[in-house]
Amino acid sequence: MISRLQPCVTCRRRYSVFIFFALLFICGFSIGQDIEGETGKLNRWLDEQYEEELGFSPIGLSKLGRKELYDQIDDFSEDGQRKELAWREQNLEKMQQFDYDALTSDGKISYDFWKYRQEVALAARPFINHWYRLQQMNGAHIELPYLLINLHRVDSEKDMVDLISRTRETGRAIRQLLKRTRQAEKQGIRLPYFAFELVQQQAQGVITGEPFEADAGSDSALWANYKSKVESLRERALVSQERAQELLDEARAALMSSVLPAYRDLINWAESSLIAASTEAHGAYSLPDGKNYYKHMLGYFTTTDYTAETVHQIGLDEVARIRAEMDDIRDEVGFDGSLDQFLVYVRDDDRFFYSNDDAGRQAYIAATERVLDNMHERLPSYFGVLPKASLVVKRAEPYVEVAGGAAFYKNSTPDGSRPGVYYLHLVDMSTQNITDLETTAYHEGVPGHHLQVALALERKGVPTFQTSAWYSAYGEGWALYAERLAKEMGFFASPFNDFGRLVMEMLRAVRLVVDTGIHAKGWTEEQAVSYMLENTSISEATARSETRRYFVWPGQATSYKIGMLRILQLREQAENALGERFDIREFHDVALGSGALPLPILENRINGWIESESTAAMDSWRD
Repeated sequence: MISRLQPCVTCRRRYSVFIFFALLFICGFSIGQDIEGETGKLNRWLDEQYEEELGFSPIGLSKLGRKELYDQIDDFSEDGQRKELAWREQNLEKMQQFDYDALTSDGKISYDFWKYRQEVALAARPFINHWYRLQQMNGAHIELPYLLINLHRVDSEKDMVDLISRTRETGRAIRQLLKRTRQAEKQGIRLPYFAFELVQQQAQGVITGEPFEADAGSDSALWANYKSKVESLRERALVSQERAQELLDEARAALMSSVLPAYRDLINWAESSLIAASTEAHGAYSLPDGKNYYKHMLGYFTTTDYTAETVHQIGLDEVARIRAEMDDIRDEVGFDGSLDQFLVYVRDDDRFFYSNDDAGRQAYIAATERVLDNMHERLPSYFGVLPKASLVVKRAEPYVEVAGGAAFYKNSTPDGSRPGVYYLHLVDMSTQNITDLETTAYHEGVPGHHLQVALALERKGVPTFQTSAWYSAYGEGWALYAERLAKEMGFFASPFNDFGRLVMEMLRAVRLVVDTGIHAKGWTEEQAVSYMLENTSISEATARSETRRYFVWPGQATSYKIGMLRILQLREQAENALGERFDIREFHDVALGSGALPLPILENRINGWIESESTAAMDSWRD
């Protein structure tokens, strides 16, 4: 018999819980309110600060689909950059107003993330002139036309007037960057020889065709786009025929008075610099304080404190592991020869290429679209939240397209009105191996860049900066993880396509070796190209294009593999800790739910989720 004065164990537990929460409500509910209040205060402040930060970059606003400062282009001068850095320094000091311990777990993630961003930007101050601002990968001479053509949406007459104003601003922006580049050259910071020729070709492509060339017979990309935008306004009766002609005349004048002379200056600089350049390319080690510069760049791109030697060794280890997996596929398909011979076979045999004509190009795009459609159908089994923005596949614009160039992704807008775009370099189909098609589509599209970036942009309930911030170790690491995830999801039915997946993973492992080899160990261009050809089935044109990318973008190529390995480690950690309670959909939603986090902050987020799931499991067991 149980005494009325002695409740049973279960009752005592329930009674204790009731008393605990009653006391919490009476005595401590205000503490909970304070916790939420401090996080709410932080989030509002972060949104205000992010708006101030965006004020430094009209281009950044346009990337987000916004039309503030729509008639302007960023200030690329050194004074402009130093003003922004001074703002970041002051901003970092203002963060002391918040009680970190009173923040929620999500609030702490946001605080740490914002603080990290400011500290990393300020850490780059000693190397303010080291960054190659006019290079073939993402130099302003190709990014500005992309802004004018693709990012500047024209929905009204005012939008077109703003576009014409931006066109006039383009000349100023290019000249500011030329001035900074020439100043850097005086300090011994010079682009490698090949970049001058590539920049010259790209710049010439921008000003090829009408109106830059009289009687060219075809329109330049800029002019064709401007004509299309004005015609759309006229068709929608937003401007009269007379006003449409006035807008075109103003646009033509802006192109001829601003863009043309600035790009001619750029071409003249590239031509004269190429004549004076060394015929050998040198890595970051050769620049002033180059060792510390590369250390900084490695830290920036990997969001770790790994040394060049550590990254190099990780690369060597990964190369050895992937070669063994490649050998297994060589055996599976019954290839009579060594792995090196199999790599050459996959690299060169005609069966792995579409025809080098428009029909082949269209076939490649159509095959890519089919691959992505199939992936979209299977995503709900692996992700709880999916983006609303669509994804389209396009051939890269002529002024940026190069043989063997890497495919790339351009993001959608937060409201989904502008789709994400997966761009392909199809000028030379002999560089587009079909065995790579699946892998690259998953990397650039879904479940890679498009899924991750669009989800971040569309995310609600976090400070706005988290939706658009980008860290390569996370973003590129996620996209490489997505390639491997696609294998788990049942794709890569063809062993040759699976070999292509390993080739692309090998490329990222090779990058760890080559990037550190170039920038810390003094590797030459030919050493790097040879190492890539020895370990991948990519074409020589692609290997050379890749190598030249690494020379002008120190550290960036290491971010893919370092990020992927860390995401895999965190997933394994979660699987081990949660056992049967591990849900792949929840893991992915948590990993993607706070934007492109630096890896240490992502680790904190995943650990917090593991702890909460473990606590929930324990509470369920007790009940």
